[in-house]
Amino acid sequence: FSVVTYTGNGTGGANFGHGLGVKPACVIVKRRNSATNWQFVSKALSATPFASGNYLKLNSSDPMGTNTAVWNAEPTSSLIYLTTSGDTNASGGTYVAYCFANTSMIKCGKYTGNGSTDGTFVHLGMKPAFIIYKNTSATGNWGMLDNTRSTFNLTQAWVASNLSNTESNEPTRAVDFLSNGFKARGTSPSNADLNTSGNTYIYLAIAEQPFVTSTTNGS
Repeated sequence: FSVVTYTGNGTGGANFGHGLGVKPACVIVKRRNSATNWQFVSKALSATPFASGNYLKLNSSDPMGTNTAVWNAEPTSSLIYLTTSGDTNASGGTYVAYCFANTSMIKCGKYTGNGSTDGTFVHLGMKPAFIIYKNTSATGNWGMLDNTRSTFNLTQAWVASNLSNTESNEPTRAVDFLSNGFKARGTSPSNADLNTSGNTYIYLAIAEQPFVTSTTNGS
């Protein structure tokens, strides 16, 4: 995981060093000196999410969008490339980027909802302490859950990055935190956020403690 600040120049082909030593799995970018969207890109969005311009907005319930002004080239093990969007590279804009690699402690991935309280099991190879998830197929809120506000299953102390709502305990958006992954338990009426049958969801999970046998490349 790395935190990087940079100044935009408004031109395609600009880049910044992310310092991870491997290709990032997830990147979150926010402009600091102007009101803009939080840009979130994950390798789980497509085979080439950066080159394809795939993105989500951390402050919006919108499904996945595509805009090659936001991203248009895959990062390397050292650099993230920028284009001309004001969200990521306005001339004179100051930015912060949160960059995540898949490791035994961090996983960026996806799962398919099944609409059941016996939800899809997502294998992480570690017990999560924090999960953020988002429906990429349809409009839905971002969900953020952790093991400090919810100290036992079901994990359901829910907040959303795109809403100003207070925290709420919501069984319809609940998740089981398991020793090696997590399982969605939420169903209607709020299952569009977490577990609609056939919809694709991305997640970013951070471990409480990794298994000794966890690998460093993730899935």
